[in-house]
Amino acid sequence: MALIQNLILVFVAGLLTAFATGFGALPFFFVEEFSDRWNVALWGIASGIMVAASLFGLLNEGLAYSSGGIPTLMIGGLLAGVVLVEVSDRVLETVEFGESDAGHEHGGSPASEVQTDGAGHAHDEHALEAKAFAEGNVKKLALILGILTVHSFPEGVAVGVSFAELGLEGGIPILGVSVPVLAIFMTVAISIHNVPEGTAIAIPMRAMGLSNWRMVGAAVFSSLPQPIGAVIAFAFVRWAEAFLPFGFGFAAGAMVYLVVTEFIPEALETGAELSHNGHRELLIGLAAGILAMLPLMYV
Repeated sequence: MALIQNLILVFVAGLLTAFATGFGALPFFFVEEFSDRWNVALWGIASGIMVAASLFGLLNEGLAYSSGGIPTLMIGGLLAGVVLVEVSDRVLETVEFGESDAGHEHGGSPASEVQTDGAGHAHDEHALEAKAFAEGNVKKLALILGILTVHSFPEGVAVGVSFAELGLEGGIPILGVSVPVLAIFMTVAISIHNVPEGTAIAIPMRAMGLSNWRMVGAAVFSSLPQPIGAVIAFAFVRWAEAFLPFGFGFAAGAMVYLVVTEFIPEALETGAELSHNGHRELLIGLAAGILAMLPLMYV
């Protein structure tokens, strides 16, 4: 019974990160445009928190669970996390979306294709999601969710692994359960990252005239794989405790690699038209994120 309760708690934490994506669309209830400066700062804060959480939290935990000598399992996990992110990006680069031939025959627009760039992000990816939601195309939405599952899985894994010590002493009591400080920080970090992601999803939907609540729903939809990944990762590390160093290493490797190859490039692309190309906002965000994680060093 306790295991089921723990799984529910981890799922809820992952669900909170998904709902955070919806917050990225909320500003459009009040304004026509959302500040690029604010988006760049949010990317920076999320990146700083994730890197600090990986170095001070995940890797420290991995070392603590490793037996003496070279932490082989943790190093293997680090490499596996990097490999998963890189492989998923390469898979996404090959993905093409096109209108069905039937749609073309019935007077639809000619087949259009959207391909991702080398960083694993598609410049038109969010426009594709907006179009799928506008048309109510169930098949296309299912395909998008499948691709998002591959892309969002490492973030869900990081949340799930950070809950490995759930219920043990030394955490913060929440609803009668001792929740690890690392889990709280990681959930917050993923949530902060998801806010500008939600804004990026909402921008093309605003241009297409979709309703505000539909934009929020689409943003949340894009992060639904995260609570699933969190539960799977948590169940695995609790079932196979000997692989905890691997799990912590995997989450750290995936997070740092995501920050270096995706979050920071995304922030710089968003701030390309700001003064100093957004570098100042990014650095301020990074510093704020790292400072926010300092308490983790003393837990």
